[in-house]
Amino acid sequence: MSATQSSKAGSPNDFLKGVIGKSVNVRLNSGIDYQGVLSCLDGYMNIALENTTEYVDGVKKNNYGDAFIRGNNVMYITALEK
Repeated sequence: MSATQSSKAGSPNDFLKGVIGKSVNVRLNSGIDYQGVLSCLDGYMNIALENTTEYVDGVKKNNYGDAFIRGNNVMYITALEK
């Protein structure tokens, strides 16, 4: 990848700043997914979600209002298109 391509791609920090206030999917190391609106996160990847839904093996299990996810449990975060 050239320097031009990598600068267009943006950094992970740019991505995270760009999805605050938007719908995201958070995959945990355990394989459980949480979908909700990213309220905030910190340098340790601790995440606060609003309107959170829990999915286990793709099956909806629970609805939560607000949820806090400890950063060391996070495998990845993806933006959800609306």
